[in-house]
Amino acid sequence: MRLRYSFRLYPDHTQRGALARAFGCARVVFNDAVHAREDARKAEQPFPTAGQLSTRLITEAKRTAERSWLGEVSAVVLQQSLRDAETAYKNFFASLNGTRKGRKLGPPRFKSRKDPRQSIRFTANARWHITDSGRLNLPKIGAVKVKWSRTLPATPTSVTIIKDAGGRYFASFVIDTDPAADATRMPETDRTIGIDLGLTHFAVLSDGTKIDSPRFLRRAEKKLKKAQRELSRKQKGSKNRAKARLKVARAHAKVADARREFHHQPSTRLISENQGIAVENLSVAGLVRTRLAKSVHDAGWASFIGMLGYKAARYGRTLVKIGRFTPTSQTCSTCGAVDGPKPLHVRERTCSACGTLHDRDINAAINVKTAAGLAVSACGAPVRPGAIPAQREETGSHGFPTQPRAA
Repeated sequence: MRLRYSFRLYPDHTQRGALARAFGCARVVFNDAVHAREDARKAEQPFPTAGQLSTRLITEAKRTAERSWLGEVSAVVLQQSLRDAETAYKNFFASLNGTRKGRKLGPPRFKSRKDPRQSIRFTANARWHITDSGRLNLPKIGAVKVKWSRTLPATPTSVTIIKDAGGRYFASFVIDTDPAADATRMPETDRTIGIDLGLTHFAVLSDGTKIDSPRFLRRAEKKLKKAQRELSRKQKGSKNRAKARLKVARAHAKVADARREFHHQPSTRLISENQGIAVENLSVAGLVRTRLAKSVHDAGWASFIGMLGYKAARYGRTLVKIGRFTPTSQTCSTCGAVDGPKPLHVRERTCSACGTLHDRDINAAINVKTAAGLAVSACGAPVRPGAIPAQREETGSHGFPTQPRAA
């Protein structure tokens, strides 16, 4: 499977200017492609092909006075921008006819230079490489300083340069993982676990372990309010407002980074220690419409379950999602009796049938595991099939990177 490994970049002043030009050129080509498609639709003509768009919007446009500056950036960046527009239209049409699962997608929209996130992509034929000193050498940009936090397990197939809302730069490498190496890293085990996600505790496991909720957003709320208040007092269009906006974006990015790192730690530990994992298929979209919306967003359950999903697929584990309407909190894990819902402030319950005293969350976690039916065969392999992988970045060991060179 494919994963993304992201690293922080520190371009100098000249390199930031070159990256800004590359972002702008890629954005213009993308918008020109959307314009061409829309013009063809309004004229009731066939959509131009990718080859026709490449010739018209890149090759011929470079020879004109209005678009001559497209030659200042790598041609691969412009070609990848056209591919992004093509992919956006394919996803839109697939969503219209129902062949694409998930929420409905709208047609591609024009990109703006004021968008908080900008990105460009270099494939292998762009001849980018990592230097002997550990810098990322990009065509027409130069050797950019990289903060390596771990070793790349294989030669990347592409790299995406991202500028986020906080003005930070990242290099995102696409890596093809090695199944044999993954199996060696995490051998099979005969343990299974059930997880009950909540707000009092982030997660409670069926073995009685409780993982506290850090509440990153709640802890940073005072600082965020102050930064947002300062932003609201700045005059629109002024440089001070731009500085204040950057301060707000960086404060939110710090909270998001801390939450993501927290999700990686327990998800990796659970995957390494258990062959089968059971969770509830929570309706996060519905919960965020209640009075608990801020706390639900702060917990980030969807992100955590997504990490469990792709890590389970990578390391040969089983992730089972039970139905959201299963009465895990109302059922006695000892005798199976169901005695109805209880208010949220009731954290312990005594079964009316067998008299067993239960911790509400531990009882629910045990019932999640039972409802998932995580049977383990004699050889230690789970009977249930695995979940669909979700391609996201994951934590890893720290160290200096390998020296892959894209041919």
